[in-house]
Amino acid sequence: MMKTPVGLVTVTLSAAILLAASLLIVTGTQGEDRAHPAHVTTPAAKQTPRH
Repeated sequence: MMKTPVGLVTVTLSAAILLAASLLIVTGTQGEDRAHPAHVTTPAAKQTPRH
């Protein structure tokens, strides 16, 4: 294990980047699920032909 200041900074930054990336992925997928819960076409959404 590296105990030099450079090694500690490298390990800390790597852990922070991985944590930030995983949080962005989790929050990004949750936002998409809430914005579009289901793609359902209801009869009210269809246009009726006018004569």
